[in-house]
Amino acid sequence: MSLGLSSLTLLVALTAPVLAFAESPTVELVIHNQQFTPQELPLPVDTKIKLVVHNQDSLPAEFESYDLSREVVVPGHSSVTVFIGPLSPGRYNFFNDFNHAAQGWVVVTEPATHPAH
Repeated sequence: MSLGLSSLTLLVALTAPVLAFAESPTVELVIHNQQFTPQELPLPVDTKIKLVVHNQDSLPAEFESYDLSREVVVPGHSSVTVFIGPLSPGRYNFFNDFNHAAQGWVVVTEPATHPAH
């Protein structure tokens, strides 16, 4: 069976977003005792990240961030995936909307530049 040009174009258009997600670096965040670990996530500038949030508690939690425009409930003893970025340098707050004492930050910095020898 041979694919026509329009079929091939459609196939590429449909699989390109899947390939883009597959190439995103993965970062993991854990909720334990209603706190985020680590509390600061250092991320590279201008990079789309696959953030996997693991809730080790029996109570549901929420990963919410006004700065990142994300809000997702993480049921007890389960995980969710959230894509964030690409981001400019800065600090981006996130919190558990069910327990406002649980907060953290995504910290995005420029890579260090080394002077030429």
